[in-house]
Amino acid sequence: MKIIEKKYYPWVVVALLWVVALLNYMDRQMLSTMQTSMKADIHELNQAEAFGALMAVFLWVYGLVSPFAGMVADKVNRKWLVVGSLFVWSAVTLAMGYATSFNQLYYLRGIMGISEALYIPSALSLLADWHEGKSRSLAIGIHMTGIYMGQAVGGFGAVVAAILSWKTAFHWFGLVGILYALALAILLHEKPSHDTRANYTAQETSKRSSLLSGFGVVLSNWVFWIILFFFAVPSLPGWATKNWLPTLFAQNLGIPMEEAGPISTITIAISSFVGVIWGGFLSDRWVKRNLKGRIYTSAIGLGLTIPALILLGIGHSLPAIVGAGLLFGVGYGMFDANNMPILCQFISAKQRATAYGIMNMTGVFAGAAVTQVLGKWTDGNQLGTGFAFLGGIVALALLAQLWFLKPQTDNMD
Repeated sequence: MKIIEKKYYPWVVVALLWVVALLNYMDRQMLSTMQTSMKADIHELNQAEAFGALMAVFLWVYGLVSPFAGMVADKVNRKWLVVGSLFVWSAVTLAMGYATSFNQLYYLRGIMGISEALYIPSALSLLADWHEGKSRSLAIGIHMTGIYMGQAVGGFGAVVAAILSWKTAFHWFGLVGILYALALAILLHEKPSHDTRANYTAQETSKRSSLLSGFGVVLSNWVFWIILFFFAVPSLPGWATKNWLPTLFAQNLGIPMEEAGPISTITIAISSFVGVIWGGFLSDRWVKRNLKGRIYTSAIGLGLTIPALILLGIGHSLPAIVGAGLLFGVGYGMFDANNMPILCQFISAKQRATAYGIMNMTGVFAGAAVTQVLGKWTDGNQLGTGFAFLGGIVALALLAQLWFLKPQTDNMD
């Protein structure tokens, strides 16, 4: 019996992609932690504006490519998209260790944005196909813990850079990814039904329309716009915590960044880990009794983030701030674990990756915008107010989610 016919193989797919998710976020995150080490060799990085541009080019390229990455994933074998994207971004990470100028780093970060954008729509739609219904949210939730772990491990790039060098850190992390891509090419398999569906879709497309037809189908579905709204709005505090939570901890608690950074990172990582596992477990069981179970689970998660954001904004004691961070992480994890499963209730399997690619682009652009706005609020000593304000915006997404989303099935085909 082939391995893909084994009952446990869908969970093998989760395990394989968990490592890819870790490498995905680790490779993109480690640059931000090694800025100090790199300044001595790349003189432009001594200017904050240049470093900001280096970080921004990844986000803009990643966001712009995401919808097209989703469209491609709906048409071709997703296994090779995952393997290929991992190989390319790992090779880019390796190449960054040989960079000698700012321009080289800049173009390499742009290429990384393209290659990493191909991963998430492919991986999540692949997981959704291998886990139909009874284990879908839990599988995706476990996969998301790889992302959180990758963010944490990326921080150790600074440790390697301090002990050896930043070049060595890029070399080793890149080499690990390349070797894993080769192993993944052997172990990962596409869901057979997707190849059949993709071939049929390709034949129909050649007869009737262009490859861009998936965009039209998705964007003509009014429910998708509701899903897009309640996905994009929570992305604002999601990116705010990634980029500004250490600063908020330092300001509100009056502690140095060396203490605020680890406290904030560990707080969010641990609680988000708990949130995605619990959110996936609860959703998969609730939906068996009520088709809105996934929506209710996601809504509970969003509901938890609202008081958490307000308390993060106004709190000035360690228990209050850390408690709010823990509450936010649990809530956001519950929300994160159910985005693709909810999408599967309203969007056909033929267009899921395309739809998630559009959602990914919107979330990244929302993150870029909120990062810039909160920067201005920070200069005005109003960062806490900004976090509290985001809580009110999330409440609007929560209401839209509960009012408009009324699924008729748990797996739209």
